[in-house]
Amino acid sequence: MPPRPARRHVPRVLLFLPALALLAVAFGLPLLQIVLRSFTDPDVGLTNYTAMLDDGITTTVILRTLRVAVTVVVLALLLAYPYAYVMSIASPAGRAVLTTLVLLPFWTSLMARNFAWLLLMQDGGPIQRFFSLFGLDVVLLGTTVGVTVAMTQVLLPFMVLPLYSSMQQIDRRLLQAAQSLGAKPRTAFRKIYLPLSAPGVVAGCTLVFILSLGFYITPALLGSSQQSLVAQLLAIRTTALLDFAGAGALGTVLLVITGLVLAVIGRFARPASSLAAATGGVK
Repeated sequence: MPPRPARRHVPRVLLFLPALALLAVAFGLPLLQIVLRSFTDPDVGLTNYTAMLDDGITTTVILRTLRVAVTVVVLALLLAYPYAYVMSIASPAGRAVLTTLVLLPFWTSLMARNFAWLLLMQDGGPIQRFFSLFGLDVVLLGTTVGVTVAMTQVLLPFMVLPLYSSMQQIDRRLLQAAQSLGAKPRTAFRKIYLPLSAPGVVAGCTLVFILSLGFYITPALLGSSQQSLVAQLLAIRTTALLDFAGAGALGTVLLVITGLVLAVIGRFARPASSLAAATGGVK
């Protein structure tokens, strides 16, 4: 029999070229145009960036957005961690129910969920009537607190799913071994389970934080112009003021902040999590 012709092995990098080309055309070129326009319109230089820092509004909005994003991350983590932990130890039937509850918001329109919060937070709504039973006059609609509460609920699944993915890979026999060596359950959980679940915590916090920075629908419906976030300010600059160069400068600053957050997490969080998992023995 004649020898078979040798197979040509296609380099794996070539498989990514179609996706990279589509990403470059659909995302890279528009982004490059926005960045260039922020430096060239109306004059070449940093005019748009200096004006953005001197107007007394943009800096306040950016800091408010960062504060809201951090608060949403903390609240989502506090709510999602025990929920994901219960998912990881539940029976198959219970896990299916809990997973369905997490995925249920994805089956509902984001606009519908925000309008539901609008009805709950409106004057005379269920939330205000509930607090009035205790003599409290709570106003959430049009405030940063109301926006934060709604954003936490909307983004909660993006924290639960990475946590659950990380927790279900943890070998629970490690906790049993620690307890057999004399460690209390609380100590075993703190020194073994928490470090091993750190990758899920980092992934969930990163995802929720980045999504919170650019969130628009919830602040636009439930917030106010006096308490606007970056996404609202971008919409005002582009639709009302037609300041596309200024909006490009603001978007570039937001992109830089997001890149710095990812760089810091990639530089410190992963090595720290690996070190904690490696040295998380019970004393």
